[in-house]
Order: sequence, then structure tokens, then C-alpha cells
Amino acid sequence: MSKDYYQILDVDKSASQEDVKKAFRKLAQKYHPDRKTGDEAKFKEVSEAYSVLGNEQKRKEYDSYGRTFAGGQQGGFGGGFDFSGFQQGDINIDDILRGFGGAGFGGGQRPRRGRDISMDAEITFKESIFGTEKKILIAKVSKCSECDGSGAEKDSEMETCTACNGQGKVHETRNSIFGTFQTVAECSTCAGVGKVPKKKCKACAGAGVRKQEEEINIAIPAGINDGEMIRMGGLGEAIKNGQAGDLYIKVHVAAHETFKRSGANLVVEVPLKLTDALQGTLYNLTTLDEKKLEVKITPMKKTEEVLRVKGHGVPQGSVRGDILLRLTVSLPQKLTSEAKKLVGQLKEHGL
Repeated sequence: MSKDYYQILDVDKSASQEDVKKAFRKLAQKYHPDRKTGDEAKFKEVSEAYSVLGNEQKRKEYDSYGRTFAGGQQGGFGGGFDFSGFQQGDINIDDILRGFGGAGFGGGQRPRRGRDISMDAEITFKESIFGTEKKILIAKVSKCSECDGSGAEKDSEMETCTACNGQGKVHETRNSIFGTFQTVAECSTCAGVGKVPKKKCKACAGAGVRKQEEEINIAIPAGINDGEMIRMGGLGEAIKNGQAGDLYIKVHVAAHETFKRSGANLVVEVPLKLTDALQGTLYNLTTLDEKKLEVKITPMKKTEEVLRVKGHGVPQGSVRGDILLRLTVSLPQKLTSEAKKLVGQLKEHGL
């Protein structure tokens, strides 16, 4: 039974070539085997469908006869895939298949790269607002300090790698959904250098890298939020003759006893006694950067109000946000007999 290529790509028979291309690009990215949502069988299926519908001549044959006649077979997977339809517009099979063995069909090789690592860092609320620097000691795979990454004992000579005959690369035969093909890969014995040390470094056993402690200085930017990540390029795990990975630091901000953050503003809860709310009062505010301010609170007209103190909030370049005093009326839990009489008098006055 012939396959319904239109159904596979989820397009109508009247779809334009551009619509077919867009549908394939979306599904190819979704089902690419290197992705988390990858599905090799589905990827093969949508690729087969596009090899027909993406080619106008083959599409006409398929619409008329339910099959194509190029190469004597439909889809072309059995005896050599036809890539002609993939080089249309901005779809390139090399880009889609770059993940297979680290190279596409154009022979491009992805650079060797160390593993990314992550860690957590806790800072104070004040440090999150104004920024800070932290020195941390982290144990990770990094360039061997004894041999400076060469993998050789000091003053040791280098000799030709026998695994690749000094070429730094080896030929490999790989099987994929498109059949069997050969690739040129970096020699794992010499890491692409073509030479190996006669005497290996005792500290790293010739690997050029080893797990060791390293002190790192972290610059925490002003205004960082709780849960934000800082990326430090090249400070992840190292790899011999390759690029180090990245270090990701997740920042945790400790709560403050007085201040809370709301965007560029700092919020302070100010519960007022009933008499202060009715008559007004002065509030002594100590800002986050230790400045002493005397804030005048006028008689409140509502049970909840917000008073803005400008320019003492979160730094935003050359300006700063504000401090918001959230005023609320705090009612007494108990009243003395004298207080009850006074409240009764207030009631007589309509209060």
C-alpha cells in the first residue's frame, strides 16, 4: 500500500511548494535524532515524503500515479537517497544532518568541546541589588597544571601516533538511515595532533587534562534576580586540544528582613497605628545602602496606601528605581476601658 506523503507532512494536496518546504523544515527539526524530541523512524518518513513532494516533477508523478519513476523506486531509500529536493531555499541537508557523527555530508567537522557544567551560588539581597564579586573553589576537569595540557612529562620527546600514522585523522565507516558512508574523524589516540608523548605525564596519565581544584572569580551584575543564570564561557570542563565548555552559575538570592523587590523598585511594609494613620507621622527609613531618611506620612484617606520614595531602589544603568512604602492600618488586638471610652467618643463624632 502506497504511503500518503501529504498526510505525513500534514499538508493539503493544494499546498504550494513553499508550504511543503515549511512543513518539512518544522517536522525535520522536531524529529531529528539529535534532539530530545527526536524519532529516527519519523525523521526518515518525513524526509522520504519531502524527497517526493519537494520536487515538482516527482510530485506530478506521485499525484498522477501514486508513485515516482526516478531511479525505478519510490522515495529512493533502498538504493541511494535523492537529495536534490533538499537544496531548495534555506533548507540544507548538511545543516539538518550535522549531528550524525559530528559532520554533515559537506565534510564539516564540529570542533571538540569540553562538557558544560553548572553550580549554585547564594548571595545576599543587598549583593543582588548592587552587584558583587565572589571567589569560589570548584573541582572540575581542567588543563593539567603539571604538563600544561601537553600530556607529556617535562622534557619528554614526542613521537608519531601509530593509530593515525601522524595524520591526526582516521577514516571511519558509519551506518545511518541513509545507508553506509565513510567519514574522516579526529584520531582519539592523539586527539588530532598526530603525535603522542614518549613518556606520559604522571599527573594526568597523558590525557592533558585532569580533575583538580580551581579558584574562579565570579562577577555578579547589579540587579540580578533570584534564579537567574550567569554564563562564563570557557570555564567549564577542559578537553585536550579542544575548546573548554562553559560554566553556568544559578544565583539564589537570600530574603531580606525589610525589603522585597518588585522590578526596579524596593517594597517596604509599614504597618501604622490607628492614630498615626489618622493624624500622620514621621517614618525613619534606612535605605539598602545605609542612608538615613525621615519620611513624612500624611493622614491616610484609605486603609491601604503606597508612598513613593524616589531614587533609592534598584540601579538601572545611570538611574535607580524607587522605594515603595506600603502603608497599612494596624488595628489593636485589645482595648483598655479608657481606650474603649475614647473610641466611643470618636463614634459620636461619626468616626
